[in-house]
Amino acid sequence: MSEAKRPNVVILAAGVGSRMKSRLHKVLHPIAGQPMIDHLLDSVETLEPERTVVVVGQWREQVEDALASRGCAFAVQKEQLGTGHAVQQCEHALSGHDGPVLILFGDVPMVSADTMRGMIDRLGAGDNPGIVVLGFEPEDRKAYGRIITLGDDTIDKMVEARDATPEELKCRLCNSGIMAVDGAQLFAWLDKVGNDNAAGEYYLPDIVRIARREGARPVVVKGSEREVTGINSRAELAAAEAQWQEYKREEAMANGVTLRAPETVFFSYDTKVLADAVIEPNVVFGPGVSVGEGAKVRAFTHLEGCSIGAEAEVGPYARIRPGTSIGAQAKVGNFVEMKKTNLGAGAKANHLSYIGDADVGAKANIGAGTITCNYDGFGKHKTQIGATAFIGSNSALVAPVTIGSSAIVGAGSVITTDVPAGAIAVARGDQKNLEGKAQAFRDRAQRKKDNK
Repeated sequence: MSEAKRPNVVILAAGVGSRMKSRLHKVLHPIAGQPMIDHLLDSVETLEPERTVVVVGQWREQVEDALASRGCAFAVQKEQLGTGHAVQQCEHALSGHDGPVLILFGDVPMVSADTMRGMIDRLGAGDNPGIVVLGFEPEDRKAYGRIITLGDDTIDKMVEARDATPEELKCRLCNSGIMAVDGAQLFAWLDKVGNDNAAGEYYLPDIVRIARREGARPVVVKGSEREVTGINSRAELAAAEAQWQEYKREEAMANGVTLRAPETVFFSYDTKVLADAVIEPNVVFGPGVSVGEGAKVRAFTHLEGCSIGAEAEVGPYARIRPGTSIGAQAKVGNFVEMKKTNLGAGAKANHLSYIGDADVGAKANIGAGTITCNYDGFGKHKTQIGATAFIGSNSALVAPVTIGSSAIVGAGSVITTDVPAGAIAVARGDQKNLEGKAQAFRDRAQRKKDNK
């Protein structure tokens, strides 16, 4: 967009959402690990708006704190007197910003950047409509307001469902509430909105009637129901999560990712998976995960804040925690947990291990049951394991400690001091064999049992 046509954006987020029955503001409830209003703002930011104003009311501190890094301005709606009244509260914040104004809702987070651009472009078309309304045709029209057109995209009338006639309620084209409006005229039109309606509120859609009366030609553009679905309850939040996940799965597969059982895989808002990766059933991605080309994430694995290298394999039943990087062609097996660990290319930790606060060199092999003892009750400490080192099963590496490259740690060892490169370290009690004593032990044990 040219500098002259950069939009201003208003996001209405004054209602806390009583139907959520929560102490958390409605627009801060997460979808795919990210507050719903942040999904909306991610799309808004691609427009490079001149100014974004968020209208807040009750629990405003929660919203303002959550969006502190977003660079938004805030306007306060002290009384909930309708959407028109809410937008009016932005007049001061938008003073001197006369570009097009895009009006969105914080609890309608799935509107795409393409749809937003389409609305703004239509507003700037040669016929100067003054107002562009985003309409949609839902399967169940419920209590949505209706948009009555003149047969083309020109709006003849907009009416709330509670105020509509039976004939008007038959109209399939519904009002999402989302608008793009000529900023030079928006507040003049809002000043003329009254509250003579069933709810006694100042409805934003009434500016369409006022604009038509003054010679403007408001129009409607159609969007998908999926984009404009609002979230007002926990059930609707769950439905939005399912909708988002379905879209993300479709996108991943379209980009060359294999999902063995798509409906069981749950992505985060920022998950990145490259082509030819394979994701098996029941994998959950937390925030901050990237999966390299050709990697395999096996069933029942949980990942968060980590990167998986090309052609690496993780799982099944693995837990990869924040700060972990798994190198190309490395392998992390079943019931292995890693935290804040760099696992080098081709390295292996195949079974039943905890590796935390560690650097593991290329092609090192960590045996089953190995633990890096990284916490001493007061602080975390680092374990260094060199390239091609071999750690025997059931070993405990007490950090801070370094195992040199190509070193070997004998199974069952508790390592408390550094092991030089190429050395073998064994740290366990000496084995004693008591010849012929096994039967005598069994006899004593049986007598003791019989005498109980």
